[in-house]
Amino acid sequence: MNAIDVDASTSSAAHPALEVAGLSSGYDGTVVLRNVSLTVPAGSITALLGPNGAGKSTFLRTVSGFLPATTGTVSLGGVDVTRRSPHKRFAAGLCLIPEGRGVFRGLSVRDNIVMQSVRGTERESIERAIESFPMLARKLDQRAGTMSGGEQQMLAMAAAYVRSPKLVLVDEASLGLAPIIVDQIFCFLEGLAATGASLLIVDQYVHRALSMATHAYVLLRGRIAFDGAPSQLLESDMFERYLGRGTVPSS
Repeated sequence: MNAIDVDASTSSAAHPALEVAGLSSGYDGTVVLRNVSLTVPAGSITALLGPNGAGKSTFLRTVSGFLPATTGTVSLGGVDVTRRSPHKRFAAGLCLIPEGRGVFRGLSVRDNIVMQSVRGTERESIERAIESFPMLARKLDQRAGTMSGGEQQMLAMAAAYVRSPKLVLVDEASLGLAPIIVDQIFCFLEGLAATGASLLIVDQYVHRALSMATHAYVLLRGRIAFDGAPSQLLESDMFERYLGRGTVPSS
């Protein structure tokens, strides 16, 4: 994969890319998140880890606006967006790459890319996507739903990139993918961070996520149970108890 040009807009250094304070939310009256506070500094990579069912995807959906917060606030670049719609949060520079291949399966690869673009011409957007994942060049007219899972994830990543995001929330991007594809995904994420975008990564490859991150959080039963440096987490008993077993090892 080719290097990504460092030309994306970044959040003001005076404010974190994401600041969440006292956030609670859930589904149908069931509380999943309880008083969660978390910060993603501008231009950083932060890992959000935890066992299955800890509330990680619920957190990302609440930050993105797809689930309402019952208490607390969500701020992007110093602006309170707690009551704003997902569309307005995305317009402010937030991008969610959801678990399960976030593509429009019935549309062509080309249309998926163009629909996500917020700057430049159609040709420029496609060129930027192909620069990220060259294999897309020969798939432009193919319907996205007919591609392999790995190819769909690459498309989802590239489509997100052409939006020039300031903050990217990544939910289990490597889930179910072959190791060689996982390597390309993590390489892309590192390149995306090099553009100045801030990343909050949820992933089963905990060692890979921690090797990229400058800060880590662990979510247990809807609450933040660890907040600190990745090196501290790796040395703690919490890593072995909740993350060290049953996770996918780094390659």
